[in-house]
Amino acid sequence: MENLKKIAEDIRGELDQKNSARERALAVSREVIRLSANAIRAIHRGEFDEARSLMDKARGKVEETRALLKDQLDIYYAGYTQDAQKEYAESELTCAIVLNKPMPSHQELRVECAAYLNGLGEAIGECRRHVLDIMRKGDLQRGEQILQIMDDAYYMLVTFDYPDAVTSGLRRTTDMVRGVLERTRGDLTITIREQELEQSIDAAIGRLNSESSAKAKGGD
Repeated sequence: MENLKKIAEDIRGELDQKNSARERALAVSREVIRLSANAIRAIHRGEFDEARSLMDKARGKVEETRALLKDQLDIYYAGYTQDAQKEYAESELTCAIVLNKPMPSHQELRVECAAYLNGLGEAIGECRRHVLDIMRKGDLQRGEQILQIMDDAYYMLVTFDYPDAVTSGLRRTTDMVRGVLERTRGDLTITIREQELEQSIDAAIGRLNSESSAKAKGGD
């Protein structure tokens, strides 16, 4: 029994340490998600300095969870730390696309592969909102450029045909992305056609006005 008590004490000590690390990492991961969400909101508002500040803070928190759980890999890969990394990657990738900058790699962001891929999928969803915003401003050329980036990212994502246990449910993400692409392409196509029709009508009206003016002068 003395031996059993010692075993129990050792196990309890290890579990206390693991639980403490888990609670701290959970709190930090929630902060990463909050900072990343606020960064994306700032990006859509065009507040890029604010977004950069928030993303830098989120990156620091991601590194903090990595350090906290370096000896607790079962917790590190349990789910919520990866969700936080996904949200952080989403904010960085959304910002890169909106600002027309090269997209950072998962090594540069210091996030896991699955978190990065799912974050890219979510970023494509955010880009739909940006495309709709710039369409309202009449910048259809830039809308087409971003749609092409979204399309390229989607076709990259579908090449990762691995079990969900490896990619953290990437198939569901790519299904979402496909729907986002189809809707965005449809919205952009309709808007372009409407613009072309308006231009054709304006051109026709201009020709008619010119012809009317010419006839009026001829009658004089």
